[in-house]
Amino acid sequence: MRIATWNVNSITARLPRMLAWLESSGTDVLCVQEAKTTEEQFPSEALRELGYESAVHATGRWNGVAVVSRVGLEDVVKGLPGDPGYEGVQEPRAVSATCGPVRVWSVYVPNGREVDHPHYAYKLQWFEALRAAVAGDAAGDRPFAVLGDYNVAPTDEDVYDRAAFEGSTHVTPAERAALASLREAGLTDVVPRPLKYDHPYTYWDYRQLCFPKNRGMRIDLVYGNEPFAKVVQDAYVDREERKGKGASDHAPVVVDLEL
Repeated sequence: MRIATWNVNSITARLPRMLAWLESSGTDVLCVQEAKTTEEQFPSEALRELGYESAVHATGRWNGVAVVSRVGLEDVVKGLPGDPGYEGVQEPRAVSATCGPVRVWSVYVPNGREVDHPHYAYKLQWFEALRAAVAGDAAGDRPFAVLGDYNVAPTDEDVYDRAAFEGSTHVTPAERAALASLREAGLTDVVPRPLKYDHPYTYWDYRQLCFPKNRGMRIDLVYGNEPFAKVVQDAYVDREERKGKGASDHAPVVVDLEL
């Protein structure tokens, strides 16, 4: 079984690439983030023609998540129970579903913006709600994983230059502590292998030639429970999908399971 996560940075802009990639990669389940569309405008029909069902949580703003599966789609839950919301609004940042023998969450963690910004406090509160929401499944016997754009680099090795992020979000002790707390709920960081260079970055800014210079970050993560982690056969970053005109600024992270 092949499971992947991909921040597509607008599914409308990325649809031809995504459909072609699904066909060529043989992916069974894809967790999508930053759909930037409404549920009504999500390309469910185009995906259905390829044999995929879609569970979508999106409102057309700068968020939106989905689980796309060709191995079944059941027990869909939209939103994060206990979501603290931002400025009185609960944003579409989480959706979960059972896909065959595996249950997954697709999550798009708040960016945080700046350390002294209210959005940063919201990010940490959202992490707490996520931990509470997934604790039961994480401790269960069924393979389970939380996949998505976490907007946190777990270690200093997960950014191209730690000094370049001094004083910025994505690398602060509080954010990394939130990740550690999530792992303590019974989840393991399934670290992918890079297809090029020595570290599996998943995101490269569009600006300043960051991609060709490999100035990246590993912020798209797969956190699986023990039954999930023990059946992982391979995991890699499909860096090729970050290349060329019209690419997302994130690459897919792919995980192969032997079930």
